[in-house]
Amino acid sequence: MIFRTSSNQLSWRKACLGIAGCVAIAAFPLQSFSAGKNAVAAVDQKRLVEAAADPANWITRGGTSDEQHYSPLKRIDTANVSRLGLAWYGEFDTNRGQQATPLVIDGVLYTSTAWSKVYAYDAATGEQLWFFDPEVPGRKAPDGCCDVVNRGVAAWQGKIYVGTYDGRLIAIDARTGKPVWETQTTDVTRSYTITGAPRVANGKVFIGNGGAEFGVRGYVSAYDAESGELAWRFYITPNPEGKPDGAASDRIHREIGFKTWGDGWWKQTGGGGTAWDSIVYDKDYDQVLIGTGNGTPWSHVARSGGEGDNLFISSIVAVDANTGEYKWHYQSTPAEEWDFTATQPIVLTELDVGGKKTRVAMQAPKNGFFYVLDRSNGKLISAKNFMPVNWAAGIDLETGRPIEYPAARYSKHGNDFLAIPGAFGAHNWPPMAYSPDTGLVYIPAQQGSFGYKHDPDFKYNPLNGAWNLANISGHPTLAPRDEADRLSITQSFRGDLIAWDPQAQKEVWRVPYPSIGAGGTLATAGNLVFQGTPDGIFHAYAADTGKEVWSYDGRIGIIAGAMSYEIDGTQYIAVLSGLGGSAGLQIPHMKNPRAGIGRVLVFKLDGGGALPPYERVCRPAQVPAETFPAEMVARGAAFYGNCVACHGYGTYTNDEVVPDLRRSPLLLDKASFAAVVYDGIRESRGMVSFADRMSRDDVEALRAWLVDRAIQLKADEEAEQAAQASGNPAAKANP
Repeated sequence: MIFRTSSNQLSWRKACLGIAGCVAIAAFPLQSFSAGKNAVAAVDQKRLVEAAADPANWITRGGTSDEQHYSPLKRIDTANVSRLGLAWYGEFDTNRGQQATPLVIDGVLYTSTAWSKVYAYDAATGEQLWFFDPEVPGRKAPDGCCDVVNRGVAAWQGKIYVGTYDGRLIAIDARTGKPVWETQTTDVTRSYTITGAPRVANGKVFIGNGGAEFGVRGYVSAYDAESGELAWRFYITPNPEGKPDGAASDRIHREIGFKTWGDGWWKQTGGGGTAWDSIVYDKDYDQVLIGTGNGTPWSHVARSGGEGDNLFISSIVAVDANTGEYKWHYQSTPAEEWDFTATQPIVLTELDVGGKKTRVAMQAPKNGFFYVLDRSNGKLISAKNFMPVNWAAGIDLETGRPIEYPAARYSKHGNDFLAIPGAFGAHNWPPMAYSPDTGLVYIPAQQGSFGYKHDPDFKYNPLNGAWNLANISGHPTLAPRDEADRLSITQSFRGDLIAWDPQAQKEVWRVPYPSIGAGGTLATAGNLVFQGTPDGIFHAYAADTGKEVWSYDGRIGIIAGAMSYEIDGTQYIAVLSGLGGSAGLQIPHMKNPRAGIGRVLVFKLDGGGALPPYERVCRPAQVPAETFPAEMVARGAAFYGNCVACHGYGTYTNDEVVPDLRRSPLLLDKASFAAVVYDGIRESRGMVSFADRMSRDDVEALRAWLVDRAIQLKADEEAEQAAQASGNPAAKANP
């Protein structure tokens, strides 16, 4: 592990530009700072539960434990937001996706970045105070579905906590940036990852994990915040061996969990259900609400013989915060088989239900329905779709179950099914905000289809990083053959910022976007909603009407959620920039995506700072002089499945984040290509060897197919150049 303290680390930053997994090369002395009378991350239970009364600070990922992503500050409002300008920015050392929402506690801003690194800045001046690198090994990169991202840190009693991509939980001294303790929370032999932010309450740190697609069993753990000792663990799915785990979840799985699973592949895969994002502490009932993930494999027939609801996948599960004992659950998608996770953000508030103020939990998960639950018992209050859906006609409020269309159950009928929404969801991880002023929830929504078909020949693949879905898509919805095909596919994806009334379960206003992948939202008492987009624009809208009132060109894509804080009477807005994640890497849908080295951007009224200009370098297609037989090219296409998660469907990805393989000089030389793909010489940067799943001949066949893709790219670019030269206004630029 590496930790740094510095007022100016520009020299080593320049050395690291463009290297995702680089390590800093110099250390500097700690700069003194005085914040809150020398208090450093002084968060305790009293301060946590009373956070709403302290709007100058932002002490949890969602601002308070209610995770409303709302700031009561209103010095910046619709009347003066046009004066908002850049106060300062901090530059990171990685160009991968940045998804964290920073914390500000007593004048210090703390944030994590991709590769689970952590920075601390003076929140007023932007002076970097320290930097911590847990040195996640590059070979771990393929063990996650959706980039080496991290969504934030937690604070408690002078320590900052971060979950690392390789499954560790680390406590860091908030003053020095030095590690205090660390514990390995996952089995290092399996494809577990941590991308979500820890939460802290009652002296315990709560952390989940990811990896359901690869065949792991999800759980949430609570650790003693001072010592790092395990306090309790709750497994999302039953023990595949049919025996107790010695965990807090044993009783409820014995009573109801096992009964909901049939006899299938889940006994090898663990069933999935990983809690990779939303873990919310509910102070009103001293409970933890856990949003759980999809089943493994996806196909319900393959997973459990088509039997049972498979508890507790795709659910919200409430457990006692002190013991981990089960209290209640609500399953939004029983017997889930479309990757409809319920890991999306959970927001806590009070609503009028039948004339009575009721404490509720609200969630807009992937499946497209907005849910309101009574958090005293998990009872469904209401549910309506906030985006178009074609898998269910609605939600039965008596049973709480979706009214499924028979054709959607593809594993049962063996048919193709093109689902809306698909696996990328009607809403994914970006935080939604709730404003108690307007009574509206602001949802970063999206629409895109995905094809499903049960794989009758599915066999579990135990290799780390191997996808175990038992799904054969009958629709090539995400793999364009050429530029015209890509443009056509782009039209089927869209995004929206939706202002949703949870009381009436209806839309109030909507701002359409030309693609999916927009960032999380922040609502403020200044009647403002802030949101970033993949083209690098940071937007502000009037919270009551949706009218855009301000925007700023952040140069590179903004997908993280913003936050707000105040120092000496000055209100600030902060957000991370940096494009990546599943949408940024995998699918060729985005309009004008921009990527580069990540930053934290901090704004204030009359801020006069400026960012460096955006300079895009687009390499040409790399086409060697040699040719390959058609059968070799066709054989190579099958091996590209190993590359999709990082290099995009159909090889379309953002070349500024990870290499667009059609443009890679490695295509020009057989030995160089094999050295990377087979020998793994770039493992430290996240590009591991695939010798465990491809022979050298297979690797060469993959190169042949990529060369064929590069030939197509070259033809597309030449056609585009010709169209532009002729003055054709319809000419489009490649991504």
